[in-house]
Amino acid sequence: MDQESILVVEDEKDILELVGYNLEQEGYHILKAADGEAALNLARKKHLDLIVLDLMLPKLSGTEVCKTLKKNEETANIPIIMLTAKTEEIDRVLGFELGADDYVTKPFSPRELVLRVKAVLKRTKEKRVSDIFTIDALTIDIPKHLASIDDMPLVLTPTEFKLLLTLAEQRGKVLTRDTLLDTVWGYDYSGFNRTVDTHVRRLRSKLGKMGDSIETVRGLGYRFKE
Repeated sequence: MDQESILVVEDEKDILELVGYNLEQEGYHILKAADGEAALNLARKKHLDLIVLDLMLPKLSGTEVCKTLKKNEETANIPIIMLTAKTEEIDRVLGFELGADDYVTKPFSPRELVLRVKAVLKRTKEKRVSDIFTIDALTIDIPKHLASIDDMPLVLTPTEFKLLLTLAEQRGKVLTRDTLLDTVWGYDYSGFNRTVDTHVRRLRSKLGKMGDSIETVRGLGYRFKE
């Protein structure tokens, strides 16, 4: 199994070394940063599985680092555990609103932090597995917004991807044109069902050998074969 990489961001050297040491003892690959700007640079350059992020940092605060990472598509899915001396509820709420996955207050037990890290990594792995599913030769990767057949990527528009995902997630179930219009396009556009028909036709063409997986149910709508 690949060694998981964790970035520890903390301006207090003793705490930085303590956290890094305890996580290394658990078999993780540890990267370290002592300020917010260095943390952002490492997060953009390295593959990270998790970030332990202090709230009070020089140059750029932990909240700003978290906000910036969550706005960037390439780093938005990196789980973050906030580490701070602040105990007020408002700070915990702010951290979670920015997208933090957990919150540990100082002083803390290194063992507690290790357990929190393991729990967050486990939840993240379970979520990633559920966000990627396969139907015969078709693979749909929801976080990456990619679909492929026999590992060959399909060139789909955002609407075509959402249409494929909607049908595939409810395979075996007949979805009416109005339902598809409401789900995929985001509004009730009854009277213009030809929009759905046109996109389904294009999608079938792009699916190649799996194009007939999308069945037309006469008088009702469309169904992805089970």
